[in-house]
Amino acid sequence: METLHIIGGGMAGSEAAWQAAAMGVPVVLHEMRPGVGTFAHQTGNFAEMVCSNSFRSDDDERNAVGLLHWEMRAANGLIMQMADRHQLPAGGALAVDREAFSEAVTAALRSHPLISFADGEITDLPTDGHWIIATGPLTSGALAESIRAVTGAESLAFFDAIAPIVYAESIDETIAWRQSRYDKGETEEEQKAYLNCPMTKDQYEAFIDALLAAEKTAFHEGETAGYFDGCLPIEVMAERGRETLRFGPMKPIGLTNAHQPDVKPYAVVQLRRDNALGTLYNIVGFQTKMKYGAQTAVFRMIPGLENASFARLGGIHRNTFLNSPTLLDDRMRLRARPNLRFAGQITGVEGYVESAAMGLLAGRMAAAEMLGRDLPPPGPDTAMGSLVHHITGGAEAKTFQPMNVNFGLFPPIEAKGGRRGRKDRYKAYTDRAKETFSQWLAGQG
Repeated sequence: METLHIIGGGMAGSEAAWQAAAMGVPVVLHEMRPGVGTFAHQTGNFAEMVCSNSFRSDDDERNAVGLLHWEMRAANGLIMQMADRHQLPAGGALAVDREAFSEAVTAALRSHPLISFADGEITDLPTDGHWIIATGPLTSGALAESIRAVTGAESLAFFDAIAPIVYAESIDETIAWRQSRYDKGETEEEQKAYLNCPMTKDQYEAFIDALLAAEKTAFHEGETAGYFDGCLPIEVMAERGRETLRFGPMKPIGLTNAHQPDVKPYAVVQLRRDNALGTLYNIVGFQTKMKYGAQTAVFRMIPGLENASFARLGGIHRNTFLNSPTLLDDRMRLRARPNLRFAGQITGVEGYVESAAMGLLAGRMAAAEMLGRDLPPPGPDTAMGSLVHHITGGAEAKTFQPMNVNFGLFPPIEAKGGRRGRKDRYKAYTDRAKETFSQWLAGQG
C-alpha cells in the first residue's frame, strides 16, 4: 500500500491525517516544529491554537459555522471530537482549553497505528508520491518559494489585504446604484458590475473624522514587512490627508447617480461582486486595521450601507495563500501536479474550523484516490461543499482573498417575511445541507 505524506501538523494537516488513516491508508505527517519555529507557535504539538481559543458559533440550525461543526462531527472529525471533549463555557460559542485540546489531538494522532511522523522542514515541493500540503499561513520561506516557482509568481500571496464583504441583500439599492466607472464593459452586466454609494461633502467629512478616531489593531512582530505594496489601510490613507481617499478608492469621477442624475456626489464608495452567485459584495479598496466593532460603526455611516450585514470584516494580516480558483481542481489537486493536494488556510479559507474542514476533505479525497476510487466533494449546498466550491472556482480569481464560511456562499433559498424570514431561511439552508451531506457520507459506504 502506498503512503500518503502530509506536510504541516496544524488543524488541516492533523484532520487530513486522521481521516486518511481511518480509511486504512498509511500516513506520514511531516512537521518542522519545534525544530524550526515560527513567531506565533509556542510548542511542537499538533493543532496548536495560536490566536483565539474559540471555534465560534455552535448553532447548527441558523449559523454557517455551526453547520460546519455539525458536518465535521458527522464525518467523525478528530478536531471536533477533541474540541467537544475540552470545551469551556462560552455561551452559544464553542471555546476550548487550547493546551488540553492540542495535547489531546497530538496524543490521538501519535497513538494511531497507521500514522507515523517525520521531523524537520521540507523545503521543496515533492515531484512524486501522494502529498497534501497543509502548511498554513506561516509556511516556511523555502517551501513558499518552491510553491511559487511551480505555481507562478503572482499565484502565491504572503499577506492578505481584506476589504469588508457585505451581503448583497442588505445593501439599500434605493440609495446605491449599479454602474461601472465610465460605463466600462461590453455587456450590460459588465457596465453595471459595481454598486455605488454616494456621499455629500458633509457625509465625507464625518466619515473621515470617524475613520481617524476609530480604534485600530497593532501589527504583530514579524508581520509588517511588505504590507504596503499597493494595499495601504484606508485609515493610513486618510492620515496622509483628508482628501486622499477622495482621489483614491472613493473618487467620484466617471459615475452618475441614477437616483439623482443632476447631483454630483462629493465622494463615492464602490462595492464589487465577490462571488459568482452575486450574493456577496466587497467594498473596493477598503482594507483596514480598524477593530471589528469600529469597522461596523464606521462603514454603516456610508449611505446605502446603514443596515449592512457583513459576511466578513476587513483586515490585513501575514498570511500565505494560493490563488486557488486558478490553481486547484475541485478535488483540491494542483492542476500542474495532480499528485499534490493543498488543504487548510493556504487554500484561501479563513479560520480554525474552515481549515480543519478542508483538511478533512483533502484527507478523504486523497485516501479514496489511493484506494482506487474517485470521491467528489459534497454538494455546494453544504458548508464544506460551499467552501471548496468557492476556493476552486466560485470566487472571483482577480480579487481572491481568504474567506470564512457564510450563507452567502450557498445557493440561495428564498424566504419571505423580513428579519423573521431570514431566520427561517437560515434554518432552511441548514436542513438542506444536512440532508445533502448525509447522502454524501452514505455514498462512501
